[in-house]
Amino acid sequence: MLRIAVQSKGRLNEDTLGLLEDVGVKISVGKRVLLCHSDNFPAEVLFLRDDDIPQSVAEGVADIGIVGENEYLEKGFESNIVRRLGFSRCRLSLAIPKEVNYKGISWFQGKKIATSYPNILSNFLKKNGIRASIHTITGSVEISPEIGLADAIFDIVSSGSTLIAHHLKEVEVVMESEALLIANKQLSAQKQIILDELLFRINAAKESQNKKYIMMNVPNDQIEAITAILPGIKAPTLMPLVREGWSSLHTVLDEPRFWDIIGKLKSLGAEGILVLPIEKMIL
Repeated sequence: MLRIAVQSKGRLNEDTLGLLEDVGVKISVGKRVLLCHSDNFPAEVLFLRDDDIPQSVAEGVADIGIVGENEYLEKGFESNIVRRLGFSRCRLSLAIPKEVNYKGISWFQGKKIATSYPNILSNFLKKNGIRASIHTITGSVEISPEIGLADAIFDIVSSGSTLIAHHLKEVEVVMESEALLIANKQLSAQKQIILDELLFRINAAKESQNKKYIMMNVPNDQIEAITAILPGIKAPTLMPLVREGWSSLHTVLDEPRFWDIIGKLKSLGAEGILVLPIEKMIL
């Protein structure tokens, strides 16, 4: 049984449960339930605060965990980064009152900065030769300059709407963050097999994102020209049609690439172009 540590609430929780659903791991999530077993996969989900996940995985309370890169780096507990997951993206940034005339990072010299990420901030300031006072608080960091608690803040930024609401502006991006799949360094061979199966499913689900299955009817005398502009996985599939001189061509494309070349396909005689979503893709 593989125990997976997952954030108990918030956007990362929603994205993680969505991923587990995509890879066919069924979890019955109930209110106030902290440990849920999967009905169809040898795993159980342990719901924790996001800042507790790195320690839980490092100490073996959980075998693996899905956690924001910001929390992983801030806590500093040792575990293996198994995979970057590409969702729950955000950034950690320094922000100051919008009316301040900001001319560079030296502005922070001698200032007081409020944050929930003192370790990441301390390393950044030290790297840039800035001596500032770090005031560590949890939650509502953005209100600190308004109430005179700090001159600036260092916090998570997604859309930037929270900063705007509190009359702040982002001036320095310190790091980009996304969800990470981390694992205990002492994972047993049996649990590694289960993790490998989970990774196989995750890779299949991720590989299908933003890809479309394309089918079209093409004149045989234009097959070479059409395949030259179709950057598929390998060679496209061709099947003869009842209509003499025509074939059905099937391939997989990144969706943005398809819209770039659709005009060229039509100019080469492609007809009946059908675009289908891909749920999973095994390479």
